[in-house]
Formats: sequence, structure tokens, C-alpha cells
Amino acid sequence: MTGQVTTVDGRVAGRRGQATRQKLLDCLGKMLGTSPYRDVRVIDVARKAGTSPATFYQYFPDVEAAVLEIAETAVRESGDLSELAAGRSWTGKAGRQTAEELVDGFLSFWRKHDAILRVIDLGAAEGDRRFVRLRTRIQGALVKPLAESIEGARSRGRGADKGPTPVALAGSLVTMLAGVSSQPKSLQALGAKQADLKPALTLLLHLGVTGRRPTA
Repeated sequence: MTGQVTTVDGRVAGRRGQATRQKLLDCLGKMLGTSPYRDVRVIDVARKAGTSPATFYQYFPDVEAAVLEIAETAVRESGDLSELAAGRSWTGKAGRQTAEELVDGFLSFWRKHDAILRVIDLGAAEGDRRFVRLRTRIQGALVKPLAESIEGARSRGRGADKGPTPVALAGSLVTMLAGVSSQPKSLQALGAKQADLKPALTLLLHLGVTGRRPTA
């Protein structure tokens, strides 16, 4: 961790303190992948990090504050998704490549942050405005450039001239990507092979943006 970090009481943490704080976050992140969010306790996080609850409370007032810190990291990294759609070509073979890279990048992002993204979705579903804002920022990283791509395709005579607004269509496509990314086991149980999901998402994404199937 870099930059200035302060404790709960406002003191600036030194290098060792920053390392301890980051270790607590790393341990909490791993626990979120194996335990329900509501079941994680401060004492469990501290024990896993090899420290004490008192040390945890030096950096975070409660588990939720630490969870929100981890969520902010995922939000920051979601900004990289914008580069997968902004200014990219959606015509010909280049269009297929754009769709494939965007799907691949989104799936990779979700796998990396799966645990905290599930917590964000849970909090947002419960109406917690903090988690709603976090989810909106993550979705927005891709919705905005994707909507611009849809608008561009329509202005060049590709895609449907009428129908959903570019933002509504882009938002639906991003929600589709998130839904498939978060439920691979359920889809496999229904008979959808893991190897078939990426090509299916690539096809639907390309159709959504351009109104056409990707070039073979």
C-alpha cells in the first residue's frame, strides 16, 4: 500500500502500520470468499492476520468499514474496463476482436473481485445507498463508453435506428455480463458448458452494439 494512511484516531501510520492494515484487508478479502459477509467478525479477521482485535480497531471502526475499503479497490480497477470499449472499432473482424476482448476482460475482472462484488450486490439489493453507489460506479465504467459505441454505430448506419436508447441498451448488456459472470455454476447445472459462455456473450454483445452478428 502506498500513500499516507491514517489510523482511526487520525495518526499517520508508518510503513509497518500500513503493511499491517493491508494484511488485515487481504485476510478479510479471502474470508469474504469463503464465509457469508454477515458472519465475518473482527476477532476472526485479526486472528487470521496474526494480530489482535485492538490492532484492527486502530485502522477500521468495524468490519463494514474495511469491506467498503476493499470495495473501493474494485471500483478503481473497474476503470480499466473503460479502455476495452472506448474508441474501439466494432466493424468487421476488428469488431469481433473488440467484443471478445471486452468479454474476456470483464470475466477476468469479475473472477478477481468475485467475493467483494457479491457483497456489493447484496448491500445494494438491501437498499444500502453506499453499496448502490459503488455498483453504479462499477457499471458506469463500461456503460458510458459502450453507449457511445452504440450511438456511433447507429450514426454510421449500423445497428437499429429505433429501439432502446444507447444507455438503456448498454446498461442491459453490462448487466447481462455481470449476471453470467456471477452465476457460472448455476448455468453449468442447467447444461450451459463453461467453454460456451464466452462465445455466447461475445455474440450477444456484438449484436447489442451493432445489430449484426460478428464477422467470422
